[in-house]
Amino acid sequence: MAIILDAMGSDYYPDPEIQGAIEASKIISEEIILVGDEKIIRSKIEPRDMDLKNISVTHAPEVVEMWDKPVASAKEKPNNSMAIGVGLIKDKPNNAFVTAGNTGGAMFNALRTLGRIKGVLRPVLTGIFPTRKGTCIVLDIGANADCRPEFLLQFAIMGSIYAEMTLGRKKPRIGLLSNGEEPGKGNQLVKDSFSLFEKIGLNFIGNVEPKELFAGEADVVVTDGFTGNILVKSSEAVAKLITDKLKEELMSSWLNKMGALLAKSSFRKIKSLVDPSEIGAAPLLGIDGLVLVGHGRSDSKAIVSALLLAEHALKTNLLIKIKKEIEKSLVV
Repeated sequence: MAIILDAMGSDYYPDPEIQGAIEASKIISEEIILVGDEKIIRSKIEPRDMDLKNISVTHAPEVVEMWDKPVASAKEKPNNSMAIGVGLIKDKPNNAFVTAGNTGGAMFNALRTLGRIKGVLRPVLTGIFPTRKGTCIVLDIGANADCRPEFLLQFAIMGSIYAEMTLGRKKPRIGLLSNGEEPGKGNQLVKDSFSLFEKIGLNFIGNVEPKELFAGEADVVVTDGFTGNILVKSSEAVAKLITDKLKEELMSSWLNKMGALLAKSSFRKIKSLVDPSEIGAAPLLGIDGLVLVGHGRSDSKAIVSALLLAEHALKTNLLIKIKKEIEKSLVV
């Protein structure tokens, strides 16, 4: 097994990737291959004077920046770290690729090099949200800004399979994200998707609003990538606002500080619940290869989490199982 890490992906590359790889190498036994400008990577590693037995470097002289357009960057920068990294997992189900880079670039390179699983119309980016009752899978969170109802139907099928395999949920409850619970609410995409969801053999519970999502009323929530990405970023921003303001208030007086000290373990649990770096990355379901995409603002902690998630996916044969189930289940 090998985990290929795009060393030039995050907003602050390659420092979070290198530090994350070093920290993860102490926990996991799989080889970690850093893909990126070898001169830059080695200049960051060598001063550490460490014995990096299971970390290697593959040279990729070009970088897909966050502002680059996926198709144009592939033509102008054919030797970018994403393209070379994805190439290292082609026809190798025991390898995984992790990047915190441009989501569109990751999607394009994965599709061009690996292709889709048979029957899949569009790959989908998944996310795991904390809820009052545990966790919920949300998809799409950024891979497909414009969707058709049949795309959302397939997202629901893939999300249901993923929830069964990763969360242990039998017959996961599927919800369709909307601005109201009642049938008939939502834009045209939601209305047309609703009628399709009712006809397929899923445990479809109808429309759900964000409050039902966070209350844990659904195991899988389906939406288009534009709405899903805004949901993710808005949720992260609100969580950060609350934790920052809470910290300010707790540090505002000696009495508050004493209270904070007594409740330190509880605050730590809450922080981990809303910290996006605890998850680290999200898999692109529907791609014929194991590809995980992290946040552009990933720090070393997020990179470690992403690598651990990739290791777990490899050890549980996630790609092989999902591929088999999707090929049996998808209705095209």
